[in-house]
Amino acid sequence: MQNFLEEFYNFAKENNINVYRCAAVRGDGEPEAIKINGGNPCQNSYSAAKAFVVTAIGLLYDDGVLKTDEYICDILAEYCPENMSPLWKKITVDMALRHHLGLPGGFLDIDTHDANTFGFDYLGHALSYPIKEPDEFVYTDAAFYILGRVAAAKAGKPLMAYLWEKLFFPLECREVAWSCCPQGYIMGATGLYIRTIDMVKLGAVYLNNGTYKGKRILSEEWVKIVRERPYLRPISENNTAYGHGGMRGQKLIIIPESNCAVAWHGWLSDGLTDFVLDYFKNH
Repeated sequence: MQNFLEEFYNFAKENNINVYRCAAVRGDGEPEAIKINGGNPCQNSYSAAKAFVVTAIGLLYDDGVLKTDEYICDILAEYCPENMSPLWKKITVDMALRHHLGLPGGFLDIDTHDANTFGFDYLGHALSYPIKEPDEFVYTDAAFYILGRVAAAKAGKPLMAYLWEKLFFPLECREVAWSCCPQGYIMGATGLYIRTIDMVKLGAVYLNNGTYKGKRILSEEWVKIVRERPYLRPISENNTAYGHGGMRGQKLIIIPESNCAVAWHGWLSDGLTDFVLDYFKNH
């Protein structure tokens, strides 16, 4: 992947794009990375963090302890407030993964609102909201905070402990941190600090039908589900590339047709997605 990384570096420099690092992997090969501009080794991935929550749900699905058609209110029954809208009883894990919650856009977004805005109990704040009929897609961070709580309940331990055991350690991640709510639960939707070369390893897992360097991380069934529903978001026409982006220019892209995955962290790094898709279309 060295030729691609050098081309990526040159494109970013020539266009004055403030990207810090880019990492890429082809097939089951070794991930490679390049530094473009100065920045701390671990960066906030913002909404690209959602790809890791999708994976946490998949790990629990593969463990046989979680089904996507389960109702969130059944899983989190002990936390459900008395004044909760009856519409919440319709919400399944699948609907949360697809942002069909009936909540307004931007709800529970700590990247654009003061974290104190939502009180001490984020889950109670979300479940007390008078939601609308959950019949359409509305992108909201609350979906993935709630899914993080679901995953922790099903794992029976803090979600970071579960992910270190099932994902981060097997992927040989160097260091990872995740912003938490006032009660100590990970935000899920944002706030994941990780090295770029470790973020691209998650792309390698999906690229290789659930394995990394020959180790089974996710089932082929879950990888197929993620593509078909889709729980990770299409990044190109006809879903030929998919993954997740984050505010201010973070990205994880999986391109199965080119047998590669690419990740980067930056600040307002517009134009890079088109460059990457065009590069692999022609190489």
